[in-house]
Amino acid sequence: MPIPSPFQGHPTVDEREPVHETSAGGEGYRRLNRKCMVSMYIGHAISYAILLAGYLLLKTFSQEFLGQYYDLVQYAALAVLAVVLVYIVAAPPVYYARYRYQITEDKVDVRCGVLVIRHILVPIERVHQVEVSRGPINTLLGLADVTITTAGGDATIEYLEIEEAEKVADHLNNLIGRMLQDRITTTPAPDAGPADE
Repeated sequence: MPIPSPFQGHPTVDEREPVHETSAGGEGYRRLNRKCMVSMYIGHAISYAILLAGYLLLKTFSQEFLGQYYDLVQYAALAVLAVVLVYIVAAPPVYYARYRYQITEDKVDVRCGVLVIRHILVPIERVHQVEVSRGPINTLLGLADVTITTAGGDATIEYLEIEEAEKVADHLNNLIGRMLQDRITTTPAPDAGPADE
């Protein structure tokens, strides 16, 4: 079964690439690489280790300061750690399952979220800048993000393969350039004023 390109009407991505899945729950949408879950698990594990270190410091040095509230604070901290642990275990598969994106001639459409579902629509005509970025974890996994900057803020297509991220950025830049060129060719020239005497 052929794999649809994320660029509707412009199939610039090699459709034989095996790592991209066909859409699920939306015509023409694309899902992320499964490696995004590994990246999220590693990032969450680092964050949880920092949180756990904070808890151990609290447990070790706060008894005298907290006095009679020491036990209450300890239980509250343990409850927070438990909730966070459940979230970081469950969130990556949910995020992967829900995340999908689509690029058309006139907009970028991203649907994502774990607890809060987000539907982000970015009109191509409002795009000011497109940037490909990757942190150390994504670099190890061969993933990158494409950040789309508009006057109203940023939108990001996350966890793309590096090659596809570069193609997405190039395609968006081409769409912007084509749109600007169309505006120039369709804008009527200003009326010539009276000739200087």
